[in-house]
This record gives sequence, C-alpha cells and structure tokens, in this order.
Amino acid sequence: MKKDWLFIISAGLIIGISAIILVLKGNPPNMGFCIACFERDIAGALGLHRASVVQYLRPEILGILFGALIIAFMFKEFKPEGGSSPMLRFFIGIFIMIGSLVFLGCPIRMTLRLGGGDLNALVGLLGIIAGIFIASMFLKAGFDLGRAKKVNKSDAYILPLIFLALLGFLLFKPIFNPDAGGPIFFSTEGPGAMVAPIIFSIVAGLLVGVIGQRSRFCTIGGIRDFILFKDTHLLTGLIVLFLTVLFGNLVFGKFNLGFVGQPIAHNWHIWNFLGLALAGWGSVFLGGCPFRQLILSANGNTDSAITVMGMVVGAAVSHNFVLAASPKGVPVYGQVAVIIGLIFLLIMGFLNLEKS
Repeated sequence: MKKDWLFIISAGLIIGISAIILVLKGNPPNMGFCIACFERDIAGALGLHRASVVQYLRPEILGILFGALIIAFMFKEFKPEGGSSPMLRFFIGIFIMIGSLVFLGCPIRMTLRLGGGDLNALVGLLGIIAGIFIASMFLKAGFDLGRAKKVNKSDAYILPLIFLALLGFLLFKPIFNPDAGGPIFFSTEGPGAMVAPIIFSIVAGLLVGVIGQRSRFCTIGGIRDFILFKDTHLLTGLIVLFLTVLFGNLVFGKFNLGFVGQPIAHNWHIWNFLGLALAGWGSVFLGGCPFRQLILSANGNTDSAITVMGMVVGAAVSHNFVLAASPKGVPVYGQVAVIIGLIFLLIMGFLNLEKS
C-alpha cells in the first residue's frame, strides 16, 4: 500500500517536472505535455489535416508509449486483450478529441494551464467534474461496454510498430515527393514549431511512460474514484502534478494569473466548460483519460489502442471540419460538434446499461 502511494506521488512529481523542463527547452507555454494536442500534431504531421501551425511528430507521445511498453514487459504485465465495444470506443475517442480541442487541451494540459495561472482552466476543471459526475451516475446504474478478451499478440504489437515507424520518420525526415512535400509535414511557425530538443522530449516521454505504467496515474480516474468511492489515491497524483507545476512556474517566472492573455487559450467559458465535460464524460465511459489510454495500449490493450487511433482521427476531423478552437474563440461548427458529442454519449449511456 505504501509503495502504491509512493508511485502515485512520484508520477505527479515526474510529470510536473518534465513538463516544466520541456517548456523551458522550447515546448509551447503550459504545454510540456498534452496528449490531445500532441496527437493532433502527429495527425497534422501525417497530413491527416493541413493546419500548418500544428504539424509535428511529437517525441513525447512516442516516448510515453515505449516507456510504458518496456516496463510492462519487464514486470510481465503485457497482456494482449480487447474486443470490448471497439467501434464505440473509436467514436468516443473522436469526441474526446473534439471536446479537448474546443477547450485547447486534454485533462493533463488543463492541470498545467491551471498551474500556470490560467483561470480558464478552472472553468474547464468544473466541466470535467460535471462530465465525470454524469458518467459516474451511469456507472452506478450499470453502464458497461463489455469485458475484454484475450487476443493475438500480433494485434497488440500493431500500435507500437506504427509508433516505431513514426520515430523513424521523425529522425530521418524522408521526402517522397520533392514537389509536393511530405509524406511527413513539420510546422515552421505556430505551436507545432515550438519544440524541445528531440532527446529531451524522448527521455521525458520514456520517464513519464514508465511511471505512468507503474503508478496507474489517471487524471479522470482520480476525480471519478473520489466521486464514487471517496478514494483519494489517484487524485493525490493529480494534486501533486498541479502543485509541482505551480511551484515551477513561480520559480521560473512563468506564472500569469487571469483569464485574458493566456497562451494558446480562449475565454469562451461555456465552451471551455462543455468541451471538457465531453472529454471527462467520454473518458469515464472508456475507463481512463487520454494519457491512461496510451499507457493501456502499451500494456497490450487493443481497445485502448483503438481509442488512441480514434483520437488521432478526431484531431483530423476537428481541423478539416473547422471544429477546433483557437485563441480567437470556438467556431460555430465546433460548438455544434460538442453538443452532438454530449447527445451521443447520453444515448450510448442508456443503450449500454446492463439489464437486471
């Protein structure tokens, strides 16, 4: 028990310290880590969307998966399994990404933004709590996506192999068509061009992947467990992450308290609230936040791997269909998409209640 608490506290510290260092080394402000933002950048780098300011094969994401994969093998916790409503998980992943990009950040970035003094993230936190609360009521009523079953190891290796190929693309930057560019695109301006050195990003990702796998750190799980069981174990990791980032920002003069003038953020409060309510609700239905889904993928869970792919597709959809927010605000299409996502989760919640 004491060991578990040490792991979860260490997770908050390591993720927080790594996030501060990555920002100091070049990552966007309040974005040392952001699973949604970085998967969006990867989608752009692959040409799945053409928003030129957010295209980069983020090494942090690759490092997290490989760090968790290595430690899962070391402790014999790599267990290929899946088959628990994969198509539904794919579409929930899409809507989690849409909600996150309307807010401009996943639950981890929400915490980092809050630690940087961005009070818009406080509105997002309230949205996450609301979404988790609604989803928790469905869990109490018997919501269930079904049990995962053992699958072939080859299925569980697919996502790591894809990420290995992406690492090769990142390091060697091949150009197949000199006239049109690609197949991998890299931003020359905007958040996608704000990057820490690859070696720092990979090492930070590996460390976070290792501690994420050992601690079972989950931003959504911490709030969910407190609502359902008054259990503060996972929540402690989230609190330690916030305090670590807050301290680091104060030390390095990066703390800026307020709603206005925050980096890569907007103050359209209703959509900050609803965007993360959508992300929080969907994450509870899936059993973990975007970060946790990445870790579970490394454990061999193909349902989580499908969710990760759904989020990448969701990033492409968000930019190709003008859903994603910007510091100027939230497009009408993005507002409609969030409402559709909330209705979708409500319907799926009722359709997947276990009948007594």
